[in-house]
Amino acid sequence: MACLIGSCASTRTIEMLEALQFEFMQNALLAGVLTSVACGIIGTLVVVNRIVFISGGVAHAAYGGVGLAFFLGISPLMGATGFSLLISAIMAIVTLKNKQRADTVVGVLWAVGMAMGIILIDLSPGYNVDLMSYLFGSILAVPRSDLVMMFAVDLIVLLVVTRYYNSFLAMSFDEEFAQAAGVPVRALYFTLLAMTAFVVVMVIRVVGLILVIALLSIPPYIAERYSESLRSMMVFSVILSLLFTLLGLWFSYLFNLTSGATIIMVAAAFFFISLVVDRVRARLSRSSPSPV
Repeated sequence: MACLIGSCASTRTIEMLEALQFEFMQNALLAGVLTSVACGIIGTLVVVNRIVFISGGVAHAAYGGVGLAFFLGISPLMGATGFSLLISAIMAIVTLKNKQRADTVVGVLWAVGMAMGIILIDLSPGYNVDLMSYLFGSILAVPRSDLVMMFAVDLIVLLVVTRYYNSFLAMSFDEEFAQAAGVPVRALYFTLLAMTAFVVVMVIRVVGLILVIALLSIPPYIAERYSESLRSMMVFSVILSLLFTLLGLWFSYLFNLTSGATIIMVAAAFFFISLVVDRVRARLSRSSPSPV
């Protein structure tokens, strides 16, 4: 039985390597690389600034933009981008003014965005079969035009974070000190949420709106435990994100599974393994004798 499974896996792997000659598979691999760069960098800033819930709110509220786009007959990605930027700006204003109640407002905007998207799609004439790809992703269906958009987002993220790296570093670890030192914390916060909105729209095609929060948070969470600086955390997070995406893509092809969900399950498996490793390391360090 084991030989049979091994033989089947080997055959499917060969088929996948042969499929690399096709444009859809090349696009999928490029999308995985470009997505990993953006998720690794922005995900790191999201995690260290403790705004994972806010980024999740932006991601789910973006569904309202998808619904609005279908209703108006425009590009879904254009609708999702505009709506995500609007929602991220509202969330930035609310969370800056009243952080104690921020989770409630984010939750409301999250729900309103999703509900608005569903209602607008109900009111749209005809049935859109491509709709599920925006919820759960479809990396194998990423067109060349989306790759250009992904490359542009990566370029913007890299330029902004490189230019203002020290300011982001100060804001991420000591906001009060950053303000006292003259760092434009408010402007940086708005910029971070705007970039998060762009990355969310970018990742929609890979893992979908429902799963995007996992790809933004799991790689940086793991990377944080093994990094000594924000820069190394970003690099490690990009590498992990790329590993999860490529492994998930391979497993999805191997076992004929939904690619977006498989990518997240791979990331989740590494997440739980890292927790177990940390627990074991903590126990070993407590049980080891102290040096004399």
